[in-house]
Amino acid sequence: MTEVVVLGAGYAGLRAIRELHGMPNVHLTLINRDPYHYEATALHTVAIGTNEPDHITFDIKQALPEDVTFTVATVTKIDVEAKTITLADQSQPLTYDYLITALGFESEDFGIKGADEYALPLENVKTAEAIRRHLEDRLAGYQETQDENDLHIIVCGAGFTSVELLGELVHRIPSLIEEYHLPAELIQITCLEAAPKVLPMFDQKLVDYAVQYLADHGAVIHTSTPIDEVTPTGVKSGDTTFNANTIIWTTGVRGSHVIADSGFQQKRNRVAVDPTLTLKDHPEVFIIGDVSAVPDPASGRFYPTTGQISIAQATHVAKNLRAQLDGNAMTPFTYKSLGTVCSLGPSVGIAELGDRGSMKLRGRKVSLLKKMVNDRTIMEESGVGNMLRHLS
Repeated sequence: MTEVVVLGAGYAGLRAIRELHGMPNVHLTLINRDPYHYEATALHTVAIGTNEPDHITFDIKQALPEDVTFTVATVTKIDVEAKTITLADQSQPLTYDYLITALGFESEDFGIKGADEYALPLENVKTAEAIRRHLEDRLAGYQETQDENDLHIIVCGAGFTSVELLGELVHRIPSLIEEYHLPAELIQITCLEAAPKVLPMFDQKLVDYAVQYLADHGAVIHTSTPIDEVTPTGVKSGDTTFNANTIIWTTGVRGSHVIADSGFQQKRNRVAVDPTLTLKDHPEVFIIGDVSAVPDPASGRFYPTTGQISIAQATHVAKNLRAQLDGNAMTPFTYKSLGTVCSLGPSVGIAELGDRGSMKLRGRKVSLLKKMVNDRTIMEESGVGNMLRHLS
């Protein structure tokens, strides 16, 4: 029996399991640190409180075929020479014949002073819940503290996740103002971005629409504003200090630290894989998702890590693993984006779809599109039952 181990039950890991299930003489084992899967693209909604954790999660065991072994454990090290995986709190390492590494991402602080200590990262369900508690506690406490910094919120970074989080925030703030009887004129929502523009993957007219929408609803984005230091009460950029008691960190992500801990050649815990998505000199090891760096043959640059490309990688890995078992040659991974959808809260967004983003959308119609994409992803990962539960 050939043992195939999949590390991580995110978009890439779950898709790999579903694509590989049913192969003769193959046993599948899935390792994940939590008993549940969460929709990483919806974490910002939990962080702001427009969504509940159980609406973006589902039980992994219930979503898997019965003959797949599922173990809740934390991976600490991968030894590709010995073909073993070390798990925390387990004395014996796990062995494999083929390995699919899809361990996911961690927040990247870029070594900025105070970021790890004072900013709130958005990495998983637990950190999303921590952001929500902190935000609500600060706003609720203003009547007692009369500290205006309790009414100031800073979002560090203006990438895709940051903009979606800002959209949820400006949507929810009016209800929080009413709930906690806050002075609306003292609320400040500030976003700091080192780059000269936001959302570089979108057409400039769509970016302008998004920035103007956020500005009209109270969020101010400062571009070309690199962060030098985070303090308990604000963020420093050059000679300017932005004061706030809620500082949310969404400047970027890196791959799982297990990659560096295992001695892989990496940059920001991402491994530059061969075109077949395998580790150099180890065709039995596939690396996909947030821990992989995959070059675009056309441009030579690495593809951005997204849920969409992670799913495509997993599908291709299943094809190449089947090829190896059948004694056939593997094929290089190619990717064509289906488009990009960015929400600006529950009811508004921007999108580019079609060949080279030929179809450009903005406004309320995008919110329905985003929901359709999320529902389809849930169905493909875990079946119709979970999708229907999320619809209710």
